[in-house]
Amino acid sequence: MRTVTLGLLGCGTVGQHVLKLLEKRAPIFADLGVQLSVCGVLVRDPAQVRDVPEGTPITTDPGFLNECGIVVEVMGGVERPLAFLAPILRSNRPVVTANKAMLAERWDALREHALQGQLYYESAVMAGTPIIGPMSTVLRASRFVRLQAVLNGTCAYILTQMEQGKPYAQALSEAQALGYAETPPTLDVGGFDTAHKLAVMARFCADGDFRYEDVQVSGIEQVTLEDIAEARAAGEKIKLVATLERAGEGWRAEVAPTRLPDQHPICTAGAGRNAMVYEGEECGELVFAGGGAGGLVTASAIVGDIMDCVLGFPGHVPLH
Repeated sequence: MRTVTLGLLGCGTVGQHVLKLLEKRAPIFADLGVQLSVCGVLVRDPAQVRDVPEGTPITTDPGFLNECGIVVEVMGGVERPLAFLAPILRSNRPVVTANKAMLAERWDALREHALQGQLYYESAVMAGTPIIGPMSTVLRASRFVRLQAVLNGTCAYILTQMEQGKPYAQALSEAQALGYAETPPTLDVGGFDTAHKLAVMARFCADGDFRYEDVQVSGIEQVTLEDIAEARAAGEKIKLVATLERAGEGWRAEVAPTRLPDQHPICTAGAGRNAMVYEGEECGELVFAGGGAGGLVTASAIVGDIMDCVLGFPGHVPLH
């Protein structure tokens, strides 16, 4: 039995579920010959009430990071988590992260480490619904053609409420009351969260150096009940769709409200969930759908990445 030390950056909803799931899955790690030891959980407010296993070492002092064999980051943001993670990566230690914003916007600082297999980030795009794993492995045998995806649960909820007759402002207010949307909600409804995720995916199937800045972004703020009704009359629905496809010698990457036929896989398999339709010349059309947000479903992918790490499997390697 070998001991693997683990540090956690952030302990919000996702972080709490990660800690509880690690405790629950301890027997599986033991079967792998591993005992995980959480040596620190970095937070801003140690007095905040949290639902974590007894004895969890909550702290505001990042000194424990020097002792960690694996670091898990679920704190969000861009520059602050990168400042903590950069020394970890430079010391050739693995990092598990769900942070799509950091991955999208600071790829210049992360790509080298991703190519070395140090970065694990299945949870960064569709939480517990695995798409990065397939895109970084078996799907590479098939020439990529196109993908369309719904990747933001807040926008999906708002548009669904509008289909039931609620104006945008009311649907947004309800989403905020339920905790689906932040205040302000720009990251979600403006399409930027979806754009972050699209940039991350593009590096597995289009261009390993794909830039976040090259995603054209439009949000759902201007969608009206009249737009919804017009689409319904034509047998269609409006979704905030991320699209990636070839355009000449390069790629077109766009996030925008899009009318899709009622029977489109995103509108059926993805009803109320995140969904992606992936097209390759040899593999044909593949549909991925499932929970794309939430503490437990995200934690399931993070803990899966931790398992891969302790087994010695490399992280998610982009296109060279």
